[in-house]
Amino acid sequence: MKEIMDAASFKEMFLCANAALEENKQIINDLNVFPVPDGDTGTNMSLTMNSAAIALRQESFDEIGKASKCAANALLRGARGNSGVILSLLFRGISKSLKGKVTADAPEFAAALTAGVEAAYKAVMKPAEGTILTVSRVAAAAAVEFAKDNADIELMFDCLLSAAKTALAETIHQNPVLERAGVVDAGGQGFVVVMDAMLAWLQGRAVAPVEAKLPEQEQKAAADFSEFDTGDIHFAYCTEFIAARESQKSPELLRSFLENIGDCVVVVSDEEIVKVHVHTNVPGEVLTEALTYGPLQTVKIENMRNQHTELSKDPEPEAPKVAPAEKPYGIVTVCAGDGMTEIFRELGADRVVTGGQTMNPSTDDILREIDQTPAETVFVLPNNKNIVMAAEQCARFTEKNVVVVPTKTVPQGIAALLTFDDSADAETISANFMEAAKAVHTVAITYAARDSDFDGHDIHAGEYLALLDGALIGNYTDFPTLLQSVVEAAESLEPEIISVYYGEDVKESEAQDTGVSLETAFPDADVNVINGGQPVYYYMISLE
Repeated sequence: MKEIMDAASFKEMFLCANAALEENKQIINDLNVFPVPDGDTGTNMSLTMNSAAIALRQESFDEIGKASKCAANALLRGARGNSGVILSLLFRGISKSLKGKVTADAPEFAAALTAGVEAAYKAVMKPAEGTILTVSRVAAAAAVEFAKDNADIELMFDCLLSAAKTALAETIHQNPVLERAGVVDAGGQGFVVVMDAMLAWLQGRAVAPVEAKLPEQEQKAAADFSEFDTGDIHFAYCTEFIAARESQKSPELLRSFLENIGDCVVVVSDEEIVKVHVHTNVPGEVLTEALTYGPLQTVKIENMRNQHTELSKDPEPEAPKVAPAEKPYGIVTVCAGDGMTEIFRELGADRVVTGGQTMNPSTDDILREIDQTPAETVFVLPNNKNIVMAAEQCARFTEKNVVVVPTKTVPQGIAALLTFDDSADAETISANFMEAAKAVHTVAITYAARDSDFDGHDIHAGEYLALLDGALIGNYTDFPTLLQSVVEAAESLEPEIISVYYGEDVKESEAQDTGVSLETAFPDADVNVINGGQPVYYYMISLE
């Protein structure tokens, strides 16, 4: 039995919770009913929690208030997706309530969790029951009631967890979508995993891992290139190109030629192009041979010895973290795909955060670009409903004035930015952005990431999915049938402008054919076909 939680206990409990989320993230992901590839709940909660675990491991604390503050700050900056933001807000409320406290007993921690629940509810514009909000609220209420007569913090957590599990089971009946699928809420399940792991430490059933697991990108960034000498690089030039296939020569002959003058050879071809990667000391010979297959479309040559020398140097002093204001307004937007990035830059975006459906950027990712925007007021276009909350948390961390325009799709963001008038005041600009975004309907064409029985549709992994403004039109095994369904769904909208953004897995010729089909279906509309280069979505189609 434990009646007091001190800083060391809080830290160990938190680290156990982080490990449990990492272990159970796929189970939580699998509860997501909608089968569209997404920045899934379990992944987002785990990445969010891990950012705080890393921060906690770097320090020791003599007060629970200080430990909880460290965790809360790191959580909020690392928050990804709506579930990650809500989790961070729960701990932020806990931190505020425990401020200045050396230890916490059951009544104090119960009150702190209640403060966290209140903070999370306030941040959600339209709180829905049957979610992590419901589960955490019921759990906090049970903890408060228990702590009125008992100061034992271990027993309080046991009571809290029991109530959370009961509330989680009820989420099936509180959300019609969950009830049809027969699953509980994914975010609520994540909360139960966190609380169960914290109780497990109190009961001696769990021990925090000795080392924190760094995210993959941080592991790569930590590589020490100074251990290698440039002499270890036998072929100096990383050479990549795409050549059109206008000759009948076999790409296998090119592969054999390259293997004789280099290494790390990759040759990929289809009926139209040959794409090559090779490390060599004679890039000129490589390109000369490539021209025998057809004209070069893209070429990139990098000197790996020079790159190694730069990576081996002591790091330069960091650039100023906040760019001084050189103009009144700046734009930060979120998207994925080289084509989409270029479109936003051409329209005047100062910074582009890489992210979207399968990897929601963290608050810190967005904040970094806000701070590097040389403007007094920075408008943020998240372009995804699961990124809006993370963007909204940035304002508290920067001296710049941040205005988040809650665009839910990339086409909405593009339409909004087309109205940008830097001679107007901030309120007018924001209003114009929202008006333009609301006038856009977005068709998204992707694939099913998993089998699912959703809203009467028997969906199988790998099938095409078509959505209009986030609502499922249907699932299909062939593209022509899908396109006809899209046309039928869009007819009532009477679009005047149709912009077809095609993704990285779609050939230009296929995209042009899709554009022709839409021109035939909507002869009075202006149809444009644009290379977005986005992953996950074969097409994003804007209807205005």
